[in-house]
Amino acid sequence: MRTRITEMLGIRYPIIQGGMQWVGTAEMASAVSNAGGLGILGALTQPTVEHLAREIERCHGMTQRPFGVNVTMLRTVNPPPYERIFRTIVDGGVRIVETAGNVPEEVFRGLKESGVLILHKCTSVRHGLAAQRRGVDVISIDGFECAGHPGEDDVPGLVLIPAAVRALSIPIIASGGIADGRGLAAALSLGADGVNMGTRFVLTQEAPVHESVKQALLRATERDTRVIMRNLKNSARVFANAIAEEVIDVERRRGTQLVYEDIQPLVAGARGRQALQSGEVDAGLVWAGMALGLIDDIPSCDELIERMVRECRSHLSRALACFLPEACLD
Repeated sequence: MRTRITEMLGIRYPIIQGGMQWVGTAEMASAVSNAGGLGILGALTQPTVEHLAREIERCHGMTQRPFGVNVTMLRTVNPPPYERIFRTIVDGGVRIVETAGNVPEEVFRGLKESGVLILHKCTSVRHGLAAQRRGVDVISIDGFECAGHPGEDDVPGLVLIPAAVRALSIPIIASGGIADGRGLAAALSLGADGVNMGTRFVLTQEAPVHESVKQALLRATERDTRVIMRNLKNSARVFANAIAEEVIDVERRRGTQLVYEDIQPLVAGARGRQALQSGEVDAGLVWAGMALGLIDDIPSCDELIERMVRECRSHLSRALACFLPEACLD
């Protein structure tokens, strides 16, 4: 497959793994890259900058193909040492960075000067336009279906993807609600240059997630996610477990008086990590998107990507065949 994304990133297929916290390890990223996609390490998955440097080195040892690092810049009381993180990525020989959040213009400028390709995640066309003006190379546009933070506009991918393609001149990666070859075919048909998947890659053999959590997600449907933290203007889509329901109950009771401290003990990242690693599904937040309704197995990354490509080719061929008399009536 050849798109602007495969040519720009030097990958075989236009399929990118989301930079999932606690999941984006060297084992995960290298498996995706070796399968022909683009694996992504999660910078904030690592406890220190020194750990990140070692994880980058480990990933280089597991794959000879390109991989990237995700850095999500959040407004927190005690922010991570972002300057050192970016320097470690560059010094580690990584030439692809996925950014998200409120990224200062000087960060983009510094990465570009270091020869790094920047994939920036956005949840709206207006944010994509702003990032394009700042010089990013690719926009990953997240529809409302996605896991994590879908923004506050609630625009689903079927509208958001072509709207972004129409407005932007740089390559677009479609994200949110994509888990199979149909989704890849749809994204390409809407004008995107590739896809980004998080939830689908959680349900692979290589994902560093406890089997009990994988099985709980496998049993879920598209109706088994919840959007929390809406009153804080920091909406987040997660798996509908006991913790998510408790957060929603607190939000309902507190209403417009809600402050982050009211739910902080419930949404703490350490609790989410414990859930993923221990298999206690209700121990913390488990991030998941509506693509759960499209997933019914736990393949290897190689099996998943090869199957997606075959399915994509089949569905695009079927769509094209509709222009032939009676071809689509079988």
